[in-house]
Amino acid sequence: MILEWIFPRYLWKVPTAEKVIYLTFDDGPIPEVTPWVLEQLAAYHAKATFFCVGDNIRKHPETFQSILDAGHSVGNHTFHHINGWKTPLAQYLEDIEKFDQMYQTPLFRPPYGRIKRSQADALLPARQIVMWSVLTRDYDASYREDSCLNNAIKRTSPGAIVLLHDSLKAWKNMSYVLPRYLKHFSEKGYRFEALP
Repeated sequence: MILEWIFPRYLWKVPTAEKVIYLTFDDGPIPEVTPWVLEQLAAYHAKATFFCVGDNIRKHPETFQSILDAGHSVGNHTFHHINGWKTPLAQYLEDIEKFDQMYQTPLFRPPYGRIKRSQADALLPARQIVMWSVLTRDYDASYREDSCLNNAIKRTSPGAIVLLHDSLKAWKNMSYVLPRYLKHFSEKGYRFEALP
């Protein structure tokens, strides 16, 4: 992937020959979707990483706690889900630090995947900036459910970091993709792990 070459300091995929997949969920937690995701993961003994929005943690602390109780890992997705390309450095870092006041994690994913070099320089090496190697497009209502699933299956290889969303916007596609994706790769001998 060209972006991996241009931005080598970010984690796009975990280097491994083992049959391991790293599912990630952005934009939660929300009580309408996240508990369902946790049930699907539990059915396959799968672990994942949830890149949470701090304001959603504030609004739904019980849902957030259920992620931790189930043994999944958590990443910082800013407090207000802000676009790095449109946000000055000081404001961007302040929003990330506001999340830190609620939960400490070295994992960070910029909302929309948009982060300026100055922002990345301020975060690295203390944080791991996590991107993805498989974009399901579950958030795109114009994208058909089966297209999301087939695209995800086709692009997955050992060490893949798969981007999904535990949000209402993504529900239609994500709720179709997740159980079928878990079943498909479990039957092929893959396991699902959380990012460390």
